[in-house]
Amino acid sequence: MRELAKGLFTPTDPERPLRVLITDSSRLARRIVSRALTDEIPAAQLEITSVGSGREALQALDSSAFDLITCSLMLPDMYGLELCRRVRSDDTHRFTPFIVITAEPYERIMKAGYSAGVTDYYDKTRGFEDFMRFIRGFATKHAALVGKVLYIEDDGVEATRTIGMMRRHGLEVVHTRTAEEALRILNESFELVVADFYLLGDMSGGDFLHTVRCGLRDSREKLPVLVVTGDQSADMQAEIFHAGGNDFVSKPVMEEVLISRIRSLLQMSRQFRQLSQQSNQLRRLATTDSLTGVYNRRHLLQRVDSLVNDPDQHPLWVAVIDLDHFKNINDRHGHGIGDNVLRELGRLLSVEFGSDDLVARFGGEEFVAVIPAHTREQVEARLDQLRQDIERLRPAGFTVTASLGVAGTGEQPRTSFGDLFRNADQAMYEAKNGGRNRMVFAADTPAS
Repeated sequence: MRELAKGLFTPTDPERPLRVLITDSSRLARRIVSRALTDEIPAAQLEITSVGSGREALQALDSSAFDLITCSLMLPDMYGLELCRRVRSDDTHRFTPFIVITAEPYERIMKAGYSAGVTDYYDKTRGFEDFMRFIRGFATKHAALVGKVLYIEDDGVEATRTIGMMRRHGLEVVHTRTAEEALRILNESFELVVADFYLLGDMSGGDFLHTVRCGLRDSREKLPVLVVTGDQSADMQAEIFHAGGNDFVSKPVMEEVLISRIRSLLQMSRQFRQLSQQSNQLRRLATTDSLTGVYNRRHLLQRVDSLVNDPDQHPLWVAVIDLDHFKNINDRHGHGIGDNVLRELGRLLSVEFGSDDLVARFGGEEFVAVIPAHTREQVEARLDQLRQDIERLRPAGFTVTASLGVAGTGEQPRTSFGDLFRNADQAMYEAKNGGRNRMVFAADTPAS
């Protein structure tokens, strides 16, 4: 639950306890809320102040900074929404999450509550056993901002003021004065750009946006850009969006507006990155053999024709690699041991073959490697080294060897992958018939 505690306040000091102020005229209700929190958050990470009136709450707020405030709607000396208004007038707690706990219909109090600055409501008719589930969801929505922002602003006074706002809410800010400097340091670590539309230097904010969207091909979802402008005209707004901006704020920048825009854009950026990661993971799962970690047969067949048909990849070679006597390992020691052998062989193949090569498990203990742009001498040296490395590997504690058959366009300039594979496969069987643990080129076999 440390993540929950840290998520509720700006992490200027992530090691200090989460400070919560509970305000309710009912001592029992205060005890229930306290118990709901202490049941989930270790005592060393939580500091609770419990008071029974608005006056006591204001006194506590004057003497200490809190990270979360809960309050019942009806207090003995003031309305809960009035307490919220007074809390919001204090810079220390201007943005502190404020939860109203009530049994009143939301519709009746929602408009007045949000105008007073209420962050959220909890319906106590749901029972307090559900309170921590509510708090977890609340923490997700209203957690302190965490992220790296690239900020482009040439006005020193404006920059100091705005950087203070962003850092006060937990953001890491890197500031530059020109678009040219920003483009030099822009990298994947930045989740958001905040940029003035009018900048010193040869590049304006619009030029920066055009370069990011059209030159670097960073989409609005991948790298959101929040534009700051003193021109609030409809034409300027249209120009910002046309150039590739996600949103804008007007000068003078209001902290509430800036932070709400940033929060929204960071959520979009993170959702996009999460979806991209999931998509890449699904793509890996669809193209990779789950046991050995090399490509699967389907992926090899989808890619190999483009390599064979590309003259720049020639001479291109197809090698069939088959473990010797692998059936004996499965029969004597079980398929679990056999799987371990294949798994370690897959790791070796992943190391031996680089990104220019294509290696896949073709079925059972048989693997296929496609090696482009090599002479016969080069591919022979590489594959013989592989054969020796397999013999030295001792996967799962067993000595294993492999027989290799090789065919290439250097020997058959005009041919298909199917022909290369059949010839390499036949050469592999020649290697087995010749005593195993050896390599045979198709051009050297009697059938050739």
